[in-house]
Amino acid sequence: MSSSLQQVGLAVKRLQWQHHREANRRLASLGLSLVQWDTLRHLHANPGASLHRLAELTFQTDQSMGELAKRMVDRSLIERVEGPGRKVQHQLTPTGDELRQAGGEAVDGVLADSLGKLTADERETLHALLLKAAELP
Repeated sequence: MSSSLQQVGLAVKRLQWQHHREANRRLASLGLSLVQWDTLRHLHANPGASLHRLAELTFQTDQSMGELAKRMVDRSLIERVEGPGRKVQHQLTPTGDELRQAGGEAVDGVLADSLGKLTADERETLHALLLKAAELP
């Protein structure tokens, strides 16, 4: 019996929700939420990113990213720096980078608890299928 599209979609959503909930729980011990850690992660990979770019990368609205960034600046996790012209860019602080790394270990643990149950070949297949379904390279 083959799985329906709805069953597959629900299974993807359940796994995503499980990851989100458990990652938030583990990151809380570091004083971070998943969206804060994700912002630190993307800012590390995209130094100097604008708020708009960070919003795109973290699936936030520009307005919610602006509020989040303000709180993260207030906590000295990120800082605003002058960019070309009137552009404001963002970068990690040393504290933000330390929390990014520690958060990465916490999130890796979450993923290992679920995706780690798959063999390396199964993970490669799952990754390829998800990229194909999302029409990503």
